[in-house]
Amino acid sequence: MSQGITRRGFLKRGMEMGAAGMTAPYVLRSGVLAHNGNPGANDRIVIGHIGVGAMGAGMTRIFTGFDDVEIAAVADVDLANANQVGNDLGVDIYQDYRELLDRDDIDAVVIATPEHWHGLIAIHAAQAGKDIYCEKPISLTIGEGRKMVEAVRKYGRVFQTGSQDRSNPQNYRACMLIRNGLLGKIERVIAHNHASPALNGLPGHPVPDDLDWDMWCGPVQPHPYHPHFRTVRGWVAYRDFAGHSMTSNGTHGMDQIQWALGMDGSGPVEIWTEGEPFQPPLIRGDGRDVPGNHFEPKVYMRYANDIIMELGDAPLWGGHFFGENGSILIDRGQFTADPPELADVELEDLEVQLYKSDHHWRNWVDCIKTREDPIAAVEMGHGTATVCHLANIARWVSQITGETGERLKWDPETERFANSTWGNHFLDRPRRAPYDYPDPI
Repeated sequence: MSQGITRRGFLKRGMEMGAAGMTAPYVLRSGVLAHNGNPGANDRIVIGHIGVGAMGAGMTRIFTGFDDVEIAAVADVDLANANQVGNDLGVDIYQDYRELLDRDDIDAVVIATPEHWHGLIAIHAAQAGKDIYCEKPISLTIGEGRKMVEAVRKYGRVFQTGSQDRSNPQNYRACMLIRNGLLGKIERVIAHNHASPALNGLPGHPVPDDLDWDMWCGPVQPHPYHPHFRTVRGWVAYRDFAGHSMTSNGTHGMDQIQWALGMDGSGPVEIWTEGEPFQPPLIRGDGRDVPGNHFEPKVYMRYANDIIMELGDAPLWGGHFFGENGSILIDRGQFTADPPELADVELEDLEVQLYKSDHHWRNWVDCIKTREDPIAAVEMGHGTATVCHLANIARWVSQITGETGERLKWDPETERFANSTWGNHFLDRPRRAPYDYPDPI
């Protein structure tokens, strides 16, 4: 059983690769780049898990339940996580995910790292010929998500986003009713008002010996280490590493809204804010946090068909749809219709038939064998994450300008703002060498 490379070993390797900007031919062993990686219908699927903290460890338990799936290895820069999960499973253990990608016997990977690592690992996995299950949100920025789409399609990979509510029968029924016009013309949608990220003011602590903190930070300029980042999702609140619950939990509800409105592959055309400009808290960890407000200003979006979506009082995992004929409120695994008889329609008789999956993870495994797209393919994951990123960007723009109310004109095709230099500024972020995107993808 491999115990992975040491921190010193990775830093030495990183220095050797630095001039190459971690481009794929230098990262991945010769011959690995986009090998066939297309298992047949009767083949056993061999999986590697990258990121095995709380969420990632739970994912291993799902896939060990499939008779035709074998977990061969785990990778985590936090060797405490990797050793615990890897030893429990009796599989190979790595600290550097690239060594896992080098293996010809691994068909697919599950990515459950912090958000700021999703994009680069997914791109490298696609280049290595691995199919990909990536937890949501799939990207840290809109620009990163677009590069993930490009890589998945260029290398012909089967990509499933972790938006598992698409495979829930009650969520499916609710979205079917809305898509087929049972509510009549949709006038407005209320989504949950999620928090936007804070700034990091945590004091530094000694880095544990079993954690490669420099690689944990990856493309982000290193922050001082604090144990909070090693706790369950402690990193999710900070802007450099994630989009807070706006992207973490918000992708669940936004995904249902995008699906129900038929907006997969598209999105809103205007975003604006109302109320006081955004003031992010500075989390210090010493009881003297600098006050701010994660939840203001209020965010609104308009789709091209004039449906207005506002972030407000809606279920955490869904949305509230209002139309000419009534309303439907979607939550995780349940929905309510007003009037109630709207819910009694036979779905088989409806004109629009949505993709149906009874099991989100099984759907991915089956599609690896058939080479078809799963229910939450990469474009869906990118589109949903983009809507969440737009909400954060609208708040960040208000913070800089000190004003709210300006309607930011968004083009879902070009994925740029027509009238906001600051909005376009936030579409991607500088990346620290050697963790930049491969060029070319």
